Amino acid sequence: MPTPDFPIYVAGRWTQTNHPLAVLNPHDQTLIAQTYLAGKEELETAIHAGLSAQDSLKNMPSYRRFETLRYISDELFRNKKELAHLLSEESAKPYRYALGEIERAAQTFLVAAEESKRLPGETLSLDWTPAGAGKEGIIHYFPVGLIAGIAPFNFPLNLAVHKMAPAMASGNPIILKPARSTPLSVLALAKIIDQTDWPKGGISILPMDREAGNQLVTDPRIKMLSFTGSPEVGWEMKARAGKKKIALELGGNAGVIVSESCDKLDIAVQKCIIGSFAYSGQVCIHVQRIYVQKSIFNTFSEQFVELASRLKMGKPTEPETEISSMIDEGNALRVESWIQDAVKDGARILLGGERHQNYVEPTVLTNTKREMNVCALEIFGPVVSLEPFDTFDEAINLINDSEFGLQAGVFTNHIDEMNAAFQRLEVGGVIINDVPSFRVDHMPYGGVKNSGFGREGVKYTIHEMMEPRLLVKNRG
Repeated sequence: MPTPDFPIYVAGRWTQTNHPLAVLNPHDQTLIAQTYLAGKEELETAIHAGLSAQDSLKNMPSYRRFETLRYISDELFRNKKELAHLLSEESAKPYRYALGEIERAAQTFLVAAEESKRLPGETLSLDWTPAGAGKEGIIHYFPVGLIAGIAPFNFPLNLAVHKMAPAMASGNPIILKPARSTPLSVLALAKIIDQTDWPKGGISILPMDREAGNQLVTDPRIKMLSFTGSPEVGWEMKARAGKKKIALELGGNAGVIVSESCDKLDIAVQKCIIGSFAYSGQVCIHVQRIYVQKSIFNTFSEQFVELASRLKMGKPTEPETEISSMIDEGNALRVESWIQDAVKDGARILLGGERHQNYVEPTVLTNTKREMNVCALEIFGPVVSLEPFDTFDEAINLINDSEFGLQAGVFTNHIDEMNAAFQRLEVGGVIINDVPSFRVDHMPYGGVKNSGFGREGVKYTIHEMMEPRLLVKNRG
């Protein structure tokens, strides 16, 4: 059986280059398909086409944007099983989570369709001072221009869609660079987009070599860069991006507080299991640090370890699989070494701790220290620490004692603890009686400190992708 071939999408044209890219299943290293790397020539074509499409996109009536975005949403829902299988193969994401990602991507396009009909704008009374008497202001928001989006491997479709759908809704052309390891699902999305009458220069999807990828950051013709990935890479991009707008989502080491007031401890345990080990912890808002009040610590720990030990490891495309391989052996080796370093420094393994090629066992640690890599950095693997605390104030301080601040979860039944968490936790989002992994696609999403710059969530991304312009004229 021939290997499936996925041409790249260069300004509405399916293109093969002289640089084939083999896409392997991380679970068993089998060849899934072949695609291609774009170089400077293909990127230049995409840039010129994007610039040429700007006027038609800016002037497109909202009903047409809505119809296109709604069509894409419907097609994603209609083809979700096939797309989920492809996504599961390229990323080793268990099928149950891959299917959820396709459904979320469809929902993101649906939200973008709705938001395309209510782009921001306002009128402003100027007669607050004598100089403004008889005048009025009108603020319209205009597309910022050509956008570059760089998406990661862990949500290869939905995090790409969080850049593409708002760009389309706001009338901006976009060049999307998927991760080299997981480009297939977003190229499958391009086939759906290609069925519409969207201006062909309006979207390009290009896996790229390093030189072309760097140009996305530095080229002044690109007016905005939206990047999801590591802090080291993201902040370096910001430093090199010149005058373009920047949106960065850079992950974290998300924490959870479980108060003794939590009246449904079994539900808290179940939610923390999913938050800790879904997609082997390769999630920006993966539960990495859990702080449990001392009075309930032993009960929580016993239940948590018991449930984690039951997680079913298997082939990612099988519906019953709950945990599978990591994206590659290099990352699995890194996680293994961080676990070993923590144990050498006094941490105790309650469960797991072993690596088998690309697979790392669900691992639970205790007796950790804040400076250990497993606590201080983003582990991006199936590892979680459990630690006790005395007072709720202490727990808040433990969460805040981090260079990251994306989201935090708090399980409590006391309104004063909810309020204290919201007022004092240094994060972009506080999730009450759920884990920090909670996200729906229209909510504002992003972090503080080393976790990023700007906000995603369709409406909020649209605002990032537009510029206000003021008209002052005589009233009447």
